Amino acid sequence: MGLMLYFLRHGQTAYSKTGGYCGKLENDPGLTPEGDEMAKAFADTYANLPWTAIYVSPLYRTRQTAKPLCEAIGLRMQLRPGLQEIGYGKWEGMHPTDIDQQYHDLYVKWLTDPAWNAPPGGERGIEIARRSSKVIEEIEQTYQTGNILIVSHKATIRIMLCGLLGIDIKYYRDRFLMPVAALSLVELTISGPLIHFIGDRSHLNDYLRSLPNT
Repeated sequence: MGLMLYFLRHGQTAYSKTGGYCGKLENDPGLTPEGDEMAKAFADTYANLPWTAIYVSPLYRTRQTAKPLCEAIGLRMQLRPGLQEIGYGKWEGMHPTDIDQQYHDLYVKWLTDPAWNAPPGGERGIEIARRSSKVIEEIEQTYQTGNILIVSHKATIRIMLCGLLGIDIKYYRDRFLMPVAALSLVELTISGPLIHFIGDRSHLNDYLRSLPNT
């Protein structure tokens, strides 16, 4: 067995329910009660897996998502700023419909190539790729084998998957569905990254899977 990288998106937030952009909002929103249930459901399902390390974005919603598993198995979370969500700048907290109305040309440009274009005052996809890839490199240099949990965010996880699988970063919004509490597994083998699954939510019950999310 190679190094097993489990990528977990955080549980539901108020913004994931409505589709508003939530990157690095100053109020750093946490999980909804349903989001807490998602975090507990993940811990209940995966607590018996022998975990080697848990790397977590320092934002509140990701720390809340990792907490039940960390407490269940007695393993501390390692916070890494490189795993934070994309910064949306002036678009933080806004809904895409409003962004399209107020920033139409910039929005179309960003949607066309989010790797090299950024929201005003925000980050380009290539910048997220650079900082998140350093975390992956750290993990590879630290561990030869084992199960590593990476708790992060929608855009950041999709960008990391693009980097591992050799997909142009400009397509990160178009190649992977990544609903809240979705889990993806990539094994790092001597032949390169091997996908086991992407966007799995079988650890959630039917009610939690049915909730609206973006």
